[in-house]
Amino acid sequence: MINTGEPRNVTGHVVSGAAASAIVATGLNYSKYKKEEISKEEAIKNGVKLTVQGGIATGSAIAAANYLGQGKTLGFLSALAVGALGVYSVEKISEKIEEQKLIEEE
Repeated sequence: MINTGEPRNVTGHVVSGAAASAIVATGLNYSKYKKEEISKEEAIKNGVKLTVQGGIATGSAIAAANYLGQGKTLGFLSALAVGALGVYSVEKISEKIEEQKLIEEE
């Protein structure tokens, strides 16, 4: 068994991960916006998407580490799978929303 320390609060880390992701996404998207590589709307949408994905990934990683420390392999793998599926789902939902917007503009 790997000693991962005391179990950590997953909900708190979802918030922390979302906040950290928001900071990074805001900086990157603002830079692209200032260089006129993307519109303000695109920068905001991408920032929100990355913030949600970062929260999901961080929460899942903490949950996985908690399970690993408890020697619960199935829980560990499940937490990783839920995290990957969550991030993928946000990506696919974002794509569908963008496709729908393009259809409505035609």
